[in-house]
Formats: sequence, structure tokens, C-alpha cells
Amino acid sequence: MKNVLDVMSMQQHVELNKAQTMKPIDYRKMNKPGVVPMYIFECAAKLKMKPLTAACAAIVFHRFFREVKASDYDEFLIAAGSLYLAGKIKEDESVKIRDVINVAYCTLNRGNDPVDLNDEYWSMRDAIVQAELLITRTLCFDLNIDLAHKYLLHYMKTLQDWVGTEVWNSVPIAKAAASYLQDFHHSANILKFKPTHVAIGCLSLALQTYGIQVPLTDESDESAMWYKPLVKDFTRENQWEIIENVIEVYKNEGFLNAT
Repeated sequence: MKNVLDVMSMQQHVELNKAQTMKPIDYRKMNKPGVVPMYIFECAAKLKMKPLTAACAAIVFHRFFREVKASDYDEFLIAAGSLYLAGKIKEDESVKIRDVINVAYCTLNRGNDPVDLNDEYWSMRDAIVQAELLITRTLCFDLNIDLAHKYLLHYMKTLQDWVGTEVWNSVPIAKAAASYLQDFHHSANILKFKPTHVAIGCLSLALQTYGIQVPLTDESDESAMWYKPLVKDFTRENQWEIIENVIEVYKNEGFLNAT
């Protein structure tokens, strides 16, 4: 179980390393799918947010824009508001308003120094706080964010016992599944699926990535698939739809990094 839990703590370091090594993006000049979520995760890594807090911020952002017309709002301001609000929802003490302001500003304006405590700072602070209130009202004060991470941990523990420790430790299944799950939060399509289904889909992709066959299961028989005892309403169609959406995230990321 320790190996499974360690993966979630490692995810924070993975995100920080990705933010440090990725090609700097001028977000204001990019108008492509996935740009603002990438901005959210870069800011989250710089803020040293916990993976759950970063994922929560992305879900808040996606839920907000599901309810409104994107062109009516500054997406980057809503992103900053989502980061600040997620810190409160997840009680992440690393998320301070001044840090959110400076990280959001400097990430959006490459090469600029952090904002001094002047009129510009207080204007930005007020804007982010107002954005947080707008998001909360738009979501009808429903801030109960059910993330897939807890389900993934449970399913991984069950699967680890099922396939055996030797096979489980021979390839980084847990690390891959956690990465797929975190990266799926770049896409608003994650809202289309139940958190339990998202967790199974990402775990399934990890198993397929490393060619791991779960013992005593039959891939030709839907009822005998390994995930049926875990999530009865999950289907093969759900599986492939989620996998396709995760792969699409990586395609978009590759396009953005190449631009």
C-alpha cells in the first residue's frame, strides 16, 4: 500500500519538474484548446500545490465555463480565481493570495518582476477575490468536488493484491495511472464521466501501456473484465472513450509545445 500512496506524493514533484523543463509559453498569444488548463497547472506547480488542489482548481475552472460563455470572461483571471478557491476547498495552506497574484501575473507576463504592494497589486487582488466570488455564485455554492484520486488509490490497492506484488512492482503502473489521471484534468471532457469511471479508465490505460494482463479475467467477455467487481456500471465503451480523451490531451499538449 505504501508504494501506491507514494505515487500521489511523487505527483507533486512530477508537476513541478514539468513546469521547470517545459518550453515557456506566451499564453496570451495562444488561442488553442488546453492553453488555460496548462496555465493552471504551471501556476499550481510553482505554488507547490498538492496534486489534489491543482486537480480541484481545474475542475472548478471547467465547471464554471460549462455554465457560461467563454468569450464573456477573462479565462486567465477565472483560472487565478479557481486556484485561489481550490486552495480554500482543499484547505491547502500553501495557497496564499499574494503568492497566487504573483505567480499568476509572472506566468502570464514572462520576464516581469513580482508585483509590488502598490495600486496594481491591490487591483489584481480585488479582481481575483471578485473572480472567486463569481465562480462560487455561478456554481450555486456547490463546491463539493468529488475527485477521482481517492477511487484510483482504492482500485490500485485492490489490483496490486490481485496481480501480485512482483508483477506490480516490475513496471510503474501506479505512477502512470496517477499521471494519466492528473493530466486528464487539462480537458473539460473529464466532466462528462463519473469520477469512478475516470479512475478505472486511467488505470486501464496504464495496464495497457505496460501490457499487464490481470489474472483470472477474460478480455473477450465484458462480464469477466477485471473492473466489473470494482465498478459494476463501467463498460468497455466507457473505457475506450476515456482512453481516447486522455490521449487527446497529450496530442494537444504536443501541439502547444511545438508551436
